[in-house]
Amino acid sequence: MRWRRRAAETARLPGLVILAAVLPWGTAAAQTVATRADYLQRLDRDGDGRIGLSEYQSYLTRGFLDMDRDGDGVLRGDELPVAGAKPRHLEDLLNDLARQFDRLDGDGDGYLDAIELTAPPR
Repeated sequence: MRWRRRAAETARLPGLVILAAVLPWGTAAAQTVATRADYLQRLDRDGDGRIGLSEYQSYLTRGFLDMDRDGDGVLRGDELPVAGAKPRHLEDLLNDLARQFDRLDGDGDGYLDAIELTAPPR
């Protein structure tokens, strides 16, 4: 029964699946929320009702930073969730997130509202 509830919540927010795919090892990105407004609130650090690039990147890199035990900005070896995977650099992740942000920013104002934040990327 629990999986049905989660599936229904996730179906309401198709962008969450996309965001989780950007950072598959990040637990923060994979958390399920009930509404678009809830998701916006999680990322909106300054409380202005919109998400800037730095807020977006900050939230979606939490899993990476937690896994980067030596703090060198590179996940490698036993820091990686899959043995033998290629090293992942924080700089590359930030660049990927910036491109994702730009695709989500439908009106091009440099911020994401709740609808843009949860929309599937173009």
